[in-house]
Amino acid sequence: MEFKELFPVWNQLTQAQQETLEKAATLHHFEKGARIHSGSGDCVGLLLISKGLLRVFTCTEEGREITLYRLFERDLCLFSASCMLHSLQMDVYVEAEESTAAYLIPPQIYQKLMTSSLPIANYTNELMASRFSEVMWLLDQVLSKSFDARLAAFLLEERDVEGRDDLHITHDQIARHLGSAREVVSRMLKHFQAEGLTETARGTILLKNCEGLERLAGTARR
Repeated sequence: MEFKELFPVWNQLTQAQQETLEKAATLHHFEKGARIHSGSGDCVGLLLISKGLLRVFTCTEEGREITLYRLFERDLCLFSASCMLHSLQMDVYVEAEESTAAYLIPPQIYQKLMTSSLPIANYTNELMASRFSEVMWLLDQVLSKSFDARLAAFLLEERDVEGRDDLHITHDQIARHLGSAREVVSRMLKHFQAEGLTETARGTILLKNCEGLERLAGTARR
């Protein structure tokens, strides 16, 4: 898909601004598992996803990963340009969950356009507010929701991402998403299986009772 078809406010830009963006943006391909952005000291640039799936996460003091949110086709990743976000107080990492194609926009080009284009400035501010809201929502879930509710919500979210009830995901991967330990995930999945909610095999988890998972997840669902 061409850059101009993906950029959110393309039709609101002047011809000169469109030409600047189109000339500066370069298409990159990332293999599954590739680390694209590695904390606050890294400033790759903004990523506009053409296809694939990116995971944005941070790490706890104990070194456990916890997913902040995921980015899909047409989403714009701001945290990969951390040098633009002077108020960012934590290390944020970005990796490809699937083989991904994304346009890379140099941060200095985007910053200049933000000062000259009200549509870009407004869109960026709205996007930052939305991402901040997602992070605050996640923090509330971690602090106030039980782990079984969070796990149920994650399994249902993963079903939406994969588009099927048999999920190809390991206990370790789930632990990394939820900021937990693999052993905790395994114990809870055994409990889910005993309750008839899921069935676990090597490398896969079958969701057998999605309605039961929905009830368990409750307000932990996004």
